[in-house]
Amino acid sequence: MLTYTSWNESAVQFEVDEAHKGALNVLQWAYSHYGDEVVYACSFGIEGIVLIDLISKVKPDAKIIFLDTDVHFKETYETIQKVKENYPGLQIELKKPALTLEEQAQQFGEELWKTNPNKCCEIRKLTPLRETLSGSKAWISGLRRDQSETRKNTEFINKDNKFESVKICPLVHWTWKDVWRYVSKNNLTYNPLHDQGYPSIGCSHCTKPAFTMDDLRSGRWSGSNKTECGLHD
Repeated sequence: MLTYTSWNESAVQFEVDEAHKGALNVLQWAYSHYGDEVVYACSFGIEGIVLIDLISKVKPDAKIIFLDTDVHFKETYETIQKVKENYPGLQIELKKPALTLEEQAQQFGEELWKTNPNKCCEIRKLTPLRETLSGSKAWISGLRRDQSETRKNTEFINKDNKFESVKICPLVHWTWKDVWRYVSKNNLTYNPLHDQGYPSIGCSHCTKPAFTMDDLRSGRWSGSNKTECGLHD
């Protein structure tokens, strides 16, 4: 057993157990500490599937938000529907941006994700999440340290200045193999795009199969310098 100390208003210690690498302990603390004032912002990728299953063991009626940009893969929407059926107690909400795709095109031009992807992410992801977190003290994310270079220093509990909140990341010590081992062992439903070369799945216009498994996010915004949508940078 290891003891891990993370950031918070006061020091918090978690036992990093072999089975869940601290994830269940962190979730139990989060829901006991924040109650209904913590929300899970889920992308419904493979890490999200793991977290949903773990969260259901701690708080079966937890609030889960999916940032519905209106341009996700049909497989993603189908996966969400299956998860709703498998976990009927969870409060799963699809949060849409204020602008429809048509209104966005009128104001900023067609295919904004090509001409100004940062603006597109701001409209369709950042602002909706900021609206969601306005009534919450903390939010849960599926970030893992080995996902990318920009995430290698992520802690269990992080001070989130961007959203003036606390970001809780229970899976920081999980590896890609850990995630898949858990999914397989528990026979969990997941997005079939993962079996087609998509380790990281975002909006359909901005996501391609990864060109190297050494960088699991290499298919995101491929051909550009952009590596994050802005939620975590």
